[in-house]
Amino acid sequence: MPHPDASLEQLQRYAPTVVEPDDFDRFWSDTLAEAAAPPVLVEVRPEPTDLRLLDYWDVTFAGFDGDPVRAWYTRPAHVHAPLPVVVEYAGYGRGRGLPHERLTWPVAGYAHLLMDNRGQAGQYGAGDTPDRHGAPGGPWPATWGILDPRDYHYRRLITDAVRAVDAARALPGVDVSRVAVVGNSQGGGLALAVAGLVGDLAALVTTAPFLCDVQRAIGSTDASPYGEIARYLAVHREAEEMVRRTLSYVDGVSFARRATAPAHFGLGLRDTVCPPSTGFAAYNQYGAATGQPAPPHREMHVYPFNGHEGGEALHVRRQLRWLGSLLRPTSPSDQD
Repeated sequence: MPHPDASLEQLQRYAPTVVEPDDFDRFWSDTLAEAAAPPVLVEVRPEPTDLRLLDYWDVTFAGFDGDPVRAWYTRPAHVHAPLPVVVEYAGYGRGRGLPHERLTWPVAGYAHLLMDNRGQAGQYGAGDTPDRHGAPGGPWPATWGILDPRDYHYRRLITDAVRAVDAARALPGVDVSRVAVVGNSQGGGLALAVAGLVGDLAALVTTAPFLCDVQRAIGSTDASPYGEIARYLAVHREAEEMVRRTLSYVDGVSFARRATAPAHFGLGLRDTVCPPSTGFAAYNQYGAATGQPAPPHREMHVYPFNGHEGGEALHVRRQLRWLGSLLRPTSPSDQD
């Protein structure tokens, strides 16, 4: 299927009306206010490593409901000046893994905080954060608690993602004015949500973001994770209205409309996991609800012959160059 959605010209104009619940903003402000009550940092412990050019810390921070969420904090060794920090979110079914698995951002001169996905580890990577909140729903993370927005797994995960920014700003050696959020797929959706909920970010870098234009997405692809929601509704036919209501609280288009940070997007036009129209829906309305006369700076990179993998190493190089022009990471001359 060369183009699951439409031609590039049609995608560039695609800006659907995503219906938001009347209490969308209050729902998230109340959720985040509750999460902000306890101190954000629980434990920061140096992590031994055989990689001599980087220093690591095993971080635990307080996420949704004060739950302990694990993360890896990494930064270039022998650099003590405050650094711009990249807060990264992992994809669906992945945990934080081992500390040496994601080296791109710290090697590029950034401080780097990689958040664990609560309850999701085991499909593609290891993790250390359980999701202790049970509620009616299906057997997959995308369907946990899906019958009520207050119980939904992504309410908890998005809250964790916002708290990860708070944790990053509380860590030593971070320039709190230069915080970027980064992610691919589910991680890209989390980064996009954070950009809509945290008003003073320096940058957003998102690729193939999940949970955008989600009402359409669950009807346009059978691939997981959207397919997991469809499979749940294939059995629980009477639950469609409740499920759609829950999903309306986590749609990335709604978050994108509220975002103010400069943004870098990437999409594969043959993506059947997160159809490209869903990413364009967020990109084309990015910053539209901020009341500003012009949207924030944003750019889109498309890969016509790629699917969910997108531009891979080529796209990472573009991300590095774009973010470097904004945040000016450390160089060898900054070392002791």
